[in-house]
Amino acid sequence: MKGKQIYIGKNPAYFTDYAVSGEYVEIENETYYKISNNDTMRPFFMSIVSDSNHWMFLSSNGGITAGRKDSDMALFPYYTDDKITESAEVTGSKTLVQVHLSDKTTLWEPFSENQKGVYNIRRNLFKNKFGNKIVFEEVNLDLGLTFRYHWNSSNEFGFVRKSTLINNNEEGVQLTLLDGIQNILPYGISTALQNSRSNLVDAYKKNELEAKMGLGIYALSAIIVDKSEPSEALKATIAWSLGLENCSYLISSLQIDKFRKGLSIEQEVEVKAEKSAYFVHANLELGAKKEKSWHIVANVNQGPSDVAYISNLLLTEKDLLQKIQADIDLGTRNLKELTAAADGFQASADELKTTRHFANVMFNIMRGGIFDNNYQIEAQDFKTYLSNANKDVYKGHKEILNQLPEVFSLSHLKALTNKNNDADFKRLCMEYMPLKFSRRHGDPSRPWNKFSINTRNEDGSKVLDYEGNWRDIFQNWEALAHSYPEFMESMIFKFLNASTFDGYNPYRVTKGGFDWEVIEPEDPFSFIGYWGDHQIVYLLKFLEFIEDFYPNKLAGYFNEDVFVYANVPYKIKGYADILKNPKDTIVFDDKLDHVLHERKKELGADGLLLLNQNKAICKVNFIEKLLATALAKCSNFIPEGGIWLNTQRPEWNDANNALVGNGVSMVTLFYLRRFLHFFKG
Repeated sequence: MKGKQIYIGKNPAYFTDYAVSGEYVEIENETYYKISNNDTMRPFFMSIVSDSNHWMFLSSNGGITAGRKDSDMALFPYYTDDKITESAEVTGSKTLVQVHLSDKTTLWEPFSENQKGVYNIRRNLFKNKFGNKIVFEEVNLDLGLTFRYHWNSSNEFGFVRKSTLINNNEEGVQLTLLDGIQNILPYGISTALQNSRSNLVDAYKKNELEAKMGLGIYALSAIIVDKSEPSEALKATIAWSLGLENCSYLISSLQIDKFRKGLSIEQEVEVKAEKSAYFVHANLELGAKKEKSWHIVANVNQGPSDVAYISNLLLTEKDLLQKIQADIDLGTRNLKELTAAADGFQASADELKTTRHFANVMFNIMRGGIFDNNYQIEAQDFKTYLSNANKDVYKGHKEILNQLPEVFSLSHLKALTNKNNDADFKRLCMEYMPLKFSRRHGDPSRPWNKFSINTRNEDGSKVLDYEGNWRDIFQNWEALAHSYPEFMESMIFKFLNASTFDGYNPYRVTKGGFDWEVIEPEDPFSFIGYWGDHQIVYLLKFLEFIEDFYPNKLAGYFNEDVFVYANVPYKIKGYADILKNPKDTIVFDDKLDHVLHERKKELGADGLLLLNQNKAICKVNFIEKLLATALAKCSNFIPEGGIWLNTQRPEWNDANNALVGNGVSMVTLFYLRRFLHFFKG
């Protein structure tokens, strides 16, 4: 049905709904997937990855949050995804162009909803096939101009935004440009502080410009604490640019409206108690069919020496742009190598499936990790792991540990383990895995999960670490095992030794052990959950896999007491209490929680394990671990119903999804049958 013609002022408005389509295209010798006319779709959310500790979440309308390591080290505020989408006009990229025509000057704001209907435009979105680059494009058919901006990442320099203006006309055009990024966060602002006291945060902001280099420095006048004590802010966020000549700079968004009105704007050198921004202001002359590109680079967590280093580069380095591009390219190569190590490349005539496979494997290792150097182990990391796991075991084996070569193989470690009679040493050796690139699960669509990307220390040295929710870690390792079957025993040991005597598992598994949820009275979203379905489903996959690769390997552990139980301070209520309220089945033991954390301080991660009557770590064999797991399920069997799961969060368990009955799992029942059948052999 044809609607009425709508006018903006005296001019007809453009609201043409172009068809959405997708295709692969080449941009600067790299393959991207292009969504044409993406603005006619509802905004959708995206994650842009890197080989390092960058994180970036974007809405397809340009709304953005980004930073490094975790949400407390943000370049742009870390909000929930709905707020990020809504903040596109005031956070992240912002571009305004005055186009000087023969008879007038017209204003164009690419990607702004404020000018919706003013011009006949087309907006397109591009993401490269490796998932670490994104390009936004707006084509203005009325003005004959195209504006693009790319988001890239560099381990050395931070976040790199490349902008390009293209003149599609047969004659030259005169332009005045105001382009940059806004709502930049200085160092030292936690997510909680930004979300609850953003007006107070603004009051502490101090934006400075080193005019000679065009370097913006964004810091707090002091670290925000509610105490009468000095707390100096010694780190900052920085932003700088390359590619535009004879430009001036703004370090806030205060003069944007002046630019819109055609008024002159003045360079800002110091702005206090205002939201931070970085804009370049320049006049451009674009010849017919010509284009102009420039870069804005921003980084977080920058100390005085970092700022001095960048300042010196801006003054002396003639090939800085090439240096930045080389580091961006290195990041892409590293990301490809990390994913290739887990068999992330496949040969297929279907490019969509090939790209999908790469993405699946990449996100799999981002959660569960990838082995650092195939089956090679660094002695220093192994020693650190052992000392954190059990201080007594570490001290008792120092002589053996000191004889290890700097780098040794997994087979060497297994041989060392087989010669040793200390069950705790054997167990910890078998559990050790030199994984990297893993991070906890979390994003703006799941803000209750706090992510952390620990890939490098402050000094730049690599970190070997992994952590994740129980289900996520073992799901990811199930796939990883196909690429590294020799580590399958380690995965099984870690799985079994992080499960409890009553057949359940804690919330999260890490290189340093495991942890559980604790109720926080002030947080209505806080709750505890005790999962049991995963023991059967994921454990069986591991057992079937190792039996296929190494027949009878499991039988060697049947009578060897090298397994333990996690001691989680949850207690399942008695049968009568569960009948009274089947949705309230768990008691949290505050006293045991305190005792366990004290033991961990004294001994290491092993302090969280179940002790026997002699106050020593309770050790059992493989058969007992399997029986405890199976019997816990059998004792919760409901005839013609399934296995009752005392999770208190049944809707979050994969085994329950779309199944009738609160907390009753048919999937677990089916896997229990398959589990028991497996051991008949």
